[in-house]
Amino acid sequence: MAEIEREAMEYDVVIVGAGPAGLSAAIRLKQLDEDLNVVVLEKGSEVGAHILSGAVLDPCGLDALIPDWKEKGAPVSVPVKEDNFYMLGEAGQIRIPNFPMPPLMNNHGNYIVSMGNVCRWMAEQAEELGVEIFPGMACSELVYGDNGEVKGVVAGVFGLEQDGTYGPDTEPGMELHGKYVFLSEGVRGSLAKEVIAKYDLQAGKEPQKFGVGMKEIWEVDPAKHKEGTVTHTMGWPLGSNAGGGSFIYHLDNNQVYVGFVVHLNYKNPHLFPYMEFQRFKHHPVVADLLKGGKRVAYGARAITEGGYQSMPKMVAPGVALLGCSVGMVNVPRIKGNHNAMLSGKAAAEAAYDAIKADRSGDELSDYEVEVRTGPIGQDLKKVRNVKPIWSKWGLTASLMLGGLDMWTNTFGFSLFGTVSHGKNDADSTGKAADYQPIDYPKPDGKLSFDRLTNVSFAATNHEESQPCHLRLADPNLPINVNLPQFDEPAQRYCPAGVYEVVEKDGKPEFVVNFQNCVHCKTCDIKDPSQNITWVTPQGGDGPNYPNM
Repeated sequence: MAEIEREAMEYDVVIVGAGPAGLSAAIRLKQLDEDLNVVVLEKGSEVGAHILSGAVLDPCGLDALIPDWKEKGAPVSVPVKEDNFYMLGEAGQIRIPNFPMPPLMNNHGNYIVSMGNVCRWMAEQAEELGVEIFPGMACSELVYGDNGEVKGVVAGVFGLEQDGTYGPDTEPGMELHGKYVFLSEGVRGSLAKEVIAKYDLQAGKEPQKFGVGMKEIWEVDPAKHKEGTVTHTMGWPLGSNAGGGSFIYHLDNNQVYVGFVVHLNYKNPHLFPYMEFQRFKHHPVVADLLKGGKRVAYGARAITEGGYQSMPKMVAPGVALLGCSVGMVNVPRIKGNHNAMLSGKAAAEAAYDAIKADRSGDELSDYEVEVRTGPIGQDLKKVRNVKPIWSKWGLTASLMLGGLDMWTNTFGFSLFGTVSHGKNDADSTGKAADYQPIDYPKPDGKLSFDRLTNVSFAATNHEESQPCHLRLADPNLPINVNLPQFDEPAQRYCPAGVYEVVEKDGKPEFVVNFQNCVHCKTCDIKDPSQNITWVTPQGGDGPNYPNM
């Protein structure tokens, strides 16, 4: 690539990703100094197009960043009125009372929102302050300086040949240089993954853990709609096969978010997370709500679940990792957007101080200290043991011991210290011969749907002539290793039907339908051979989520 000549543009801070973390950083930088040159690069076709979140928003991040957000018209207007927790069995449910739960689990004062719409509004606030925002600009490479520091990114490469080479119609993109580069790509971002590996930022930390979250928006019968109601469930249909659970959030306009999360450390390679979600909707408590309604959108995204002990070092020369690039989700609360916003604010303040002191290209160590010791660290440290206790000893232990641990952490100590996570999610996958296949009922087309039908409701699209952005280190490995050993779980763990094993000339063949990809990154995480690397396709491609 050294022979490719590109124009370069200079900024004070270059931000990759127009999610809550990146936009918060941009806004805070311009609040501190209106003369700073700040650019935000977003791979989606518009801000919010790739945002998929529950979401019940704790407004503490917005309060810190834009205290008058209500007056400014933020799309945050559906307060939580009712909080329900259920343990599901196949035909019934048990309500878990709210009173034994630690105070941090209370949703009073929180809001049901579309984070896509919140980010669109935040982008307007940023642009009013003078931030340059470029959607449809995928950042495909990092640019390094003479001393090994990150000094910028390559963005806007279009028209590569199918083999990844530059052809006569290729637009080579441009380099955007910054005194500091912020990576706020969300979960398992390709540039953040490169930075973590290059600078060994995970050294001394627990492996990061993940879940896959799938979500549908439903318009339901107005008689069944209860605006402001939040419901979480655990148990059926997953049982002992995997950790996870559901969320059902009643927002406005008779719409309901129906979501399902499966922890990706499951062992049985026959497990089919998407079909577990579809089966869940046939539980009487869910089916009764959805009958007579219609599904209007679908999407999926990986979720960081490692928490406090899995956060990598967040800074390296010239670069800082923000939000879910680090992993700031509070797992029992199923919330991370508030921490993403606070991380953007903290990174901006550290960069502002550094630039004011004539520094550039070094480590923003003040940012790291603030995240680990400030509100974000305090939020995550209290719940750090819930996920590993669940993974090691099961759901019941997690409810009892994890709940006890959260209570004691409210008073500043833990009975368990810090519990380790153990293996990463890929290494957690067991051999197919050791587990029973799971028989899933066929979708009925009313409450449950096949993957390809549902993916059409994600409005995802990729230019077919571009290189496949799902790169196989060894193209033969899926058939030669993963199929005999693990029954090639890519056929099932992908919530968009990207991967298939088909028969050709009497032999199995591995097919990658990259056009279906919704950028969830599950394959990059869960593949047992770690053979798949997700890289960014050309800008503007991927899902186009309307109200997620």
